[in-house]
Amino acid sequence: MDNTDSILADKARRAQGEVHRPSDASVATISPPPTIDEDEYQAEGSGSQEPEPESSHSPGYFAPSATAKLPPYSSPSISSLDAQNRPALPKGPQYYPGLPVLDYRQYLPPMFELSPDTSTITSRAHYLSENVKALATLLRNLATVPPKPQIHITGNRGRKVDFSLKLNLMSLLIPDDPTHRMDYVRLINKDEMGYRGGQAPSLQPEINDASLEDWCQEFIEDEATNKSFVLERVVANMDTNWLEGQIRSLVASTNYKGVVTVTFPVTHSRVVVQTPDKVNKFFTSVSTLFSGRSKYEVVKAVWPFATHRNGEPGRRCIVQSEKTWWEEWKDPIKYGVGTKRNGWVTNEDKLECIMESKGKGLSIVDWGPDF
Repeated sequence: MDNTDSILADKARRAQGEVHRPSDASVATISPPPTIDEDEYQAEGSGSQEPEPESSHSPGYFAPSATAKLPPYSSPSISSLDAQNRPALPKGPQYYPGLPVLDYRQYLPPMFELSPDTSTITSRAHYLSENVKALATLLRNLATVPPKPQIHITGNRGRKVDFSLKLNLMSLLIPDDPTHRMDYVRLINKDEMGYRGGQAPSLQPEINDASLEDWCQEFIEDEATNKSFVLERVVANMDTNWLEGQIRSLVASTNYKGVVTVTFPVTHSRVVVQTPDKVNKFFTSVSTLFSGRSKYEVVKAVWPFATHRNGEPGRRCIVQSEKTWWEEWKDPIKYGVGTKRNGWVTNEDKLECIMESKGKGLSIVDWGPDF
């Protein structure tokens, strides 16, 4: 009788504690109840009462066995790991060893087309002709990368081209330290002739203290059927006349008797935003011939080669002076002329001239008759 009362009292005490019931989920997902400390368990029952066997639990509960095997581990899929570890697209300037640190995506953004001569990118996106903020933000971003100034040197005798050299000068506009950059955005002055809307340069409309957003507003509110807004990238304070003189003197020292042409083209220099085509490009081109186009060329991204023109006091070059550049490149140019190069003169040529003295003491060979 005493034993029966003890068992009933023990069950009453357990009823007052936490009850673990199986949920509606599958048995495989049921978590076992928390472990009860041995001292606490004995305090709840009588001193001589042994713990009840596991079979006394409710029917839905399965006690874990010491020999029971855990379910197999399911690792995350490779695709999910790739998605987590995939690096985000870089923002801002990008680093490529041996190249200037620039955001090169700005040279050909989405919805732009590059001209065959690589001088101009053009967009006819609707939103650029409808949203002032979008247009102004785009132009400011595109102004953060420089144009690509070059030197082209050609020698020909009649129709025969003996050599055609090209050199890239873009690195002379970008210092190693970004804090030393001097590029800036310049807007047209109120007393400066230019395309302010319309088909010819003019002083009207005159906008006092106009910002880039003000000119973008003028462009968007212009009711002309065909209109364009242009950002021009320009190089300032580079003495191309001095460089041309040095090149011609160098070629003349080789006794070359052909005609030498030296030019300084600048590519990636224009950004054009046009109104979308009403029908197609051909229709727009034909209609423009008769109605003309309203042009806005009021903003420039200026990339100085130096703070002042050559010879002016206080002049400081962004990277190096024309003279220093010439001392580094005159031998590679001379070697390219002597070997009838048709293509780019690169750092590899300069390295060979430094390491192997190529270009020093080189004279033009006899290439036959002039014509």
